[in-house]
Amino acid sequence: MKKAMLTLVFGSAIFLAACGGGNKEATNNESATAPDGEAIAMKSCVTCHGGELQGANGPALNNVGSRLSESEILDIINNGKGGMPGGIVKGADAEAVAKWLATQK
Repeated sequence: MKKAMLTLVFGSAIFLAACGGGNKEATNNESATAPDGEAIAMKSCVTCHGGELQGANGPALNNVGSRLSESEILDIINNGKGGMPGGIVKGADAEAVAKWLATQK
């Protein structure tokens, strides 16, 4: 009985030690948790703005960074403009998309 109890205690301790502590690399590496603006845009925007964001039912976004600043793009994502409703992408995802779109020139 003592052997079984000791095995259980040591096995549990090893298991818990292996699971504890979190992932320090993920907390220290911002890109590990930061949303991918391009991937989100390609998933959320292609229906109206075309597969290459060249424009379709909505205006072209493949060069939007040459026309609008990141903050202007974020404002449109959040609040909408013309036929585009606001809030299709929200929060950190919206910020990541705006940042990426601002680089498209």
